[in-house]
Amino acid sequence: MTCIASAFKALCLSLLFVAAVASRPTNRPKVLTSSAMEFTNIWKSACTRKGGNSKIYVPKGTFYLGGVEFAGPCENQIEFVIDGTLLAPANPRDIKKDTWINFRYINNLLISGAGTLDGQGKESWPLNDCHKNTNCPKLAMTMGFAFVNNSRINGITSLNSKMGHFNFFSVHHFNITDVTITAPGDSPNTDGLKFGFCSNINISKTHIGTGDDCIAILSGTRNMDISNVHCGPGHGISKDVNGLTVRDIVFNGTSDGIRIKTWESSASKILASNFVYENIQMINVGNPINIDQKYCPHPPCERKGESHVQIQDLKLKNIYGTSTNKVAVNLQCSKSFPCKNVELTDINLEHKGVEGGPSTAVCENVDGSSRGKMVPQHCLN
Repeated sequence: MTCIASAFKALCLSLLFVAAVASRPTNRPKVLTSSAMEFTNIWKSACTRKGGNSKIYVPKGTFYLGGVEFAGPCENQIEFVIDGTLLAPANPRDIKKDTWINFRYINNLLISGAGTLDGQGKESWPLNDCHKNTNCPKLAMTMGFAFVNNSRINGITSLNSKMGHFNFFSVHHFNITDVTITAPGDSPNTDGLKFGFCSNINISKTHIGTGDDCIAILSGTRNMDISNVHCGPGHGISKDVNGLTVRDIVFNGTSDGIRIKTWESSASKILASNFVYENIQMINVGNPINIDQKYCPHPPCERKGESHVQIQDLKLKNIYGTSTNKVAVNLQCSKSFPCKNVELTDINLEHKGVEGGPSTAVCENVDGSSRGKMVPQHCLN
């Protein structure tokens, strides 16, 4: 089998050896700590190679892999092809890291293939009770990227993460395409894609079904383009970002669709602006359009006044489908920093819940305008 360029046959043979060991039939899968060491050694060889690009290939088969970090900077572009299954330890304490597979300080990284990252999260989900248990264990994200630029992921699947699936911190110019993210709808805190202090991110042709936000966008993030994404189950797309375009999206059976949430007691003044949502279909979504600046996931929450996050320049166009809650459009903005310049165009959200009656809209501290079809009737000033 030729799995990488001929100059890297030694690397290929090392990977194949690990695969053969990991694939031996046993009554109970074991975490092979040597597997993590093999992967790390292969990465170091590929990262330090000068003169030409490097490719690392994970063949079909199963790799039982403990926590591992791939760090740069590297001398060249690296392609990491995953056609096999990387299997995390079922016991969360065996990972011993915040992130199961972590990439740091790398430019020009390509991750692709038809393989699967299996987080084996089922055993961990009952332990995810930190809102009421101060001694809760730290659960690992499946794959993380920190200070990774000009890179992309294509084709792989993330299954049953212990916490979030993919975490991005200080990542710039990154493309995510044809990725599948799957976990049960009741798996806690299993965000699909999570971004903080990132910029110029493109997400397309991706299917996300999980127990928390399909896409969570935290502060310091700007210039994101999201298109042709199917979200459900999950909590929709939540954001705290400047410069976001979301188009041609389907939310199916999610608790939320378009969602902007800020803590009521957030004291730092932050501007969140320039949002565009266009051609969004809602299929039996709990809260299709939801601005919540009194966010409190586990009440009672300490109240220190109104949110200081300023939301402005929000455009919602051709948002259609069905809402399971009677309030299909909920715009609850901060009294101290009201939402500004909210534009609604061609909104058609019918109520299909058990309460009966037509859909309604709620507006608090929001200024904006509307045009075209409006179902429910808008409540903008």
